[in-house]
Amino acid sequence: MTVIGGEIRQEAFKDALSERYLSYALSTIMARSLPDVRDGLKPVHRRLLHAMRQLRLDPDQGYKKCARVVGDVMGKYHPHGDQAIYDAMVRLAQEFAVRYPLVDGQGNFGNIDGDNAAAMRYTEARMTAVAQALLDGIDENAVDFRDTYDGEGDEPVVLPSNFPNLLANGATGIAVGMATSIPPHNVGEICDALAHLLKTPNATIAKLVALMPGPDFPTGGVLVEDRETVVEAYTSGRGSFRIRARWVEESLGRGQYQVVVTEIPYQVQKSRLVERIAELMHARKLPLLGDIREESADDIRLVLEPKSRNVTAEMLMESLFRNTDMESRFGLNMNVLDAETVPRVMDLREVLQAYLDHRHNVLVRRTKFRLEKIADRLDVLKGYMVVFLNLDEVIAVIREEDDPRAVMKKRWDLNDAQVDAILNMRLRSLRRLEEIAIREEIGGLEGEQKSLKALLRDKAGRTKRLAEEIAALKKAFGPKTELGRRRTEIADAPEPVAVPLEAMIEREPVTIVCSEKGWVRTIKGQGIDPKELKFKEGDAGKFLIPAETTDKLLVFGTNGRFYTVGVDKLPGGRGHGEPLRLMFDLGNDADIVTLKVHKPGDKLVVASSDGRGFIVPEDEVIAQTKSGKQVLNVRGAIEAVGCAPAVGDHIAILGRKRKMLVFPLSELPEMSRGRGVKLQSYASGDSLADVATFAMSEGLTTRTGDRHRTFAADELKDCIGKRAQSGRKVPKGFPSAPRFS
Repeated sequence: MTVIGGEIRQEAFKDALSERYLSYALSTIMARSLPDVRDGLKPVHRRLLHAMRQLRLDPDQGYKKCARVVGDVMGKYHPHGDQAIYDAMVRLAQEFAVRYPLVDGQGNFGNIDGDNAAAMRYTEARMTAVAQALLDGIDENAVDFRDTYDGEGDEPVVLPSNFPNLLANGATGIAVGMATSIPPHNVGEICDALAHLLKTPNATIAKLVALMPGPDFPTGGVLVEDRETVVEAYTSGRGSFRIRARWVEESLGRGQYQVVVTEIPYQVQKSRLVERIAELMHARKLPLLGDIREESADDIRLVLEPKSRNVTAEMLMESLFRNTDMESRFGLNMNVLDAETVPRVMDLREVLQAYLDHRHNVLVRRTKFRLEKIADRLDVLKGYMVVFLNLDEVIAVIREEDDPRAVMKKRWDLNDAQVDAILNMRLRSLRRLEEIAIREEIGGLEGEQKSLKALLRDKAGRTKRLAEEIAALKKAFGPKTELGRRRTEIADAPEPVAVPLEAMIEREPVTIVCSEKGWVRTIKGQGIDPKELKFKEGDAGKFLIPAETTDKLLVFGTNGRFYTVGVDKLPGGRGHGEPLRLMFDLGNDADIVTLKVHKPGDKLVVASSDGRGFIVPEDEVIAQTKSGKQVLNVRGAIEAVGCAPAVGDHIAILGRKRKMLVFPLSELPEMSRGRGVKLQSYASGDSLADVATFAMSEGLTTRTGDRHRTFAADELKDCIGKRAQSGRKVPKGFPSAPRFS
């Protein structure tokens, strides 16, 4: 229900809500979040500068308390909270937040560590030369004004903006259903692009990007985005830029060094960055970094010490770029309000052209304003000339007539403005020299009037005038000035720096313990006594493998798949560990055949229960996903049962009915995936139980419990045959279980 003029009217909640939400959305979009493409300002910033100008806070004047400025803005123009206004003002004064500050602050205005500014009653401010350029011509009817919120005053709809503020300082904001994100740029490069666009209105985006190659952040850093991506972003008006910290390597002698970070990415708080790096070091996720020291004063100096001199500075920094805000991305979304206050995403050429159109409109309006002032002044001066030509009569009329105004208007055909000017003249203005000065002033004004009228008729002349303004702007704020020099380095996209796994993980010796039921854990150190290990009730130890935290563990399942898991990812501690099958997608219908620490370059023999198998390089079985990598093809009741290192010169195949076949390892093919070839023939009810490789000269070693037995070549002669034969009974002394180990 809605109350209107005392009348209660029923209204659907949905309709009422949608109407009010739409009003809220429009207010947020147009009056808060999106900048105007012409001056690059949001209303609060525009009102701040206008209020500071009315307080005469010019760059050459003294400072005034920020509380005075905030009070005027809130009371006259911006009916919002004083803290929100002060926060906007503080940001305009922060050199690390704004590329070209609009406010010259005196006092504590915060720092790059994220510390807040002092209260507004303690800080003082005035405008900068950039802010003055934005306001240049505002008294010359250059822009429209509108009533303030209370109707007691007026405020500018947009500033004349003799400075390309939108691109130079950028903007960020989140509205209802849309957002904007524009990085700051170098004003000298913007001027080059504007000048080129004046000469070539159909200039390509690629050419404009060649003149202004990318953002120029106030905190510096290095832009490491490739040219194609940059051009594409400016063409569509959407994209992102990758920024890295700037660093140098300082030699300490004797092969030692340290890395010093001197610039960090834009909008990254230095204290938070240092805190994050310390957290990662404590969590052992930055194993290449030994220590970090904060030695910053007015400038940034973060000292990074490598953990080992064998680690290169590039590798150390690459690990930081991957894991911290030493590398960040700044989004590009040039969503702005155009000259008709319609929000839309513009490309680079449209933004530059909108600024030029605005400056052209300002030039025309200021020219017309000046012509009106000249016409008014010439009118007054012509009245003065009447005085000098008829001095005695004018004096007589003034002294003797009761209504000198009417008499003077009628006798000399003067208008009200001329009569008022004559009556307000001072006696000393009647000198002969003053007459000469008036005649000279009339001549000068008539000449200026003629040139201004010609300018209004000549579009090429106005274009030339705009080019001169842009050239003057570049001279005042360009690369030859301290403020205008480029801070962000434009670099090529970096080549990927390979950071080996062992470099990213702290190397420690461990022992992998896996039970018969598949519970796995790691224990620090090696040489663990199996008798001291404890397992869950009904479980027992199955695998005890020495390894290092930088190793990869290969898991071979009865489904013929290999799974890969980093040893550092295995659970540690004193508990029973975790089920290994939960670390990857090993179904309940499959079991673990064997575990092995991956050794690059090695080869494995894999075999299935139907007596087929082949040799596969270990590098080919590494799995990149949790689903594993299918290597040995099995189906139905057939499953993978054997996996052994492909070492030595012979292979022994053992059936479940204790028949063993030995033949040269060279008879096996090398494959990356498949069923393989037939290794041993079986009678009904028999199948492959285990495989082993060995050197015939050293013999075949088997194990029963804690005992080992080696069978020499002469003991194995009855089992030696050709691949795919059925083999012979195992020699005397062979373990009772159909396993080699």
